[in-house]
Amino acid sequence: MAVDLTPRVGISACFFHPDPEREIFKGKTLLYLEQSMAWWVQRGGGLPYLVPTLRPDGPVRLADYVNDLDGLLLHGGSDVCPRTYGEEPLRPEWEGDAIRDRYEIELVRAFHDAGKPVLGICRGHQIVNVAFGGTLWQDLIEQGVTDRSHRDYELYDQNRHRIEILPGTGLARLYPAQAKVEVNSIHHQAVREVGEGLVVEAVSVDDGVVEAVRLGDPDRYVVGVQWHPEFFEGVDDGTMLDNMPLLGEFLDRCRGIQAGDRGEQR
Repeated sequence: MAVDLTPRVGISACFFHPDPEREIFKGKTLLYLEQSMAWWVQRGGGLPYLVPTLRPDGPVRLADYVNDLDGLLLHGGSDVCPRTYGEEPLRPEWEGDAIRDRYEIELVRAFHDAGKPVLGICRGHQIVNVAFGGTLWQDLIEQGVTDRSHRDYELYDQNRHRIEILPGTGLARLYPAQAKVEVNSIHHQAVREVGEGLVVEAVSVDDGVVEAVRLGDPDRYVVGVQWHPEFFEGVDDGTMLDNMPLLGEFLDRCRGIQAGDRGEQR
């Protein structure tokens, strides 16, 4: 009997925390999945599943989700709280979301410990770095890293810049002969100290901001990219970096997990 190798991809949730002023679901915690991310995974042939937070009293455990899914994809979204990497917020508006930080770092570690692939997008890229012991710039402009904004509220996913894919890296093998390419940019935080075992694979051309990292262990797949490949549809005019090789690599690693254990576990 043929084994189904359709990748089952767990996607971390975005949070709306309880808000007594909200007209609907007043005072309730909302966990949501942004549609573009789900559609991007579907475009590559994967099945996206939102991974919720867990009841503190059980009986469902995080291991149950890790066992049933083939890989983890981390959303963009709110700032990472500086306290998560040992700093105090320099401004109140950079407080971020420590609750979501803890939830996602636990996911990263659980999937990684199980040998399952992890891909982080924007905030997810930053969470990957912090989960491996790295730190972040709280604000690129205010901390003097660059004088160019990597985030434009009006342009949003139309805001672009060029990155350099570093030679000899996994991204360079994935995108041969494409050293300097254009991506979108929606962030004001960024990787500062690189996490243990992670290797920088791409930087912003004009200011050197870290744009991609990968775990150096070739037997484990952990990758983070600062841009939003899931937002390319309707934005790309043919000049941007193709988002499908990155997705294809991640889903292939998910299929590799399945090939060894799907028939036994499901």
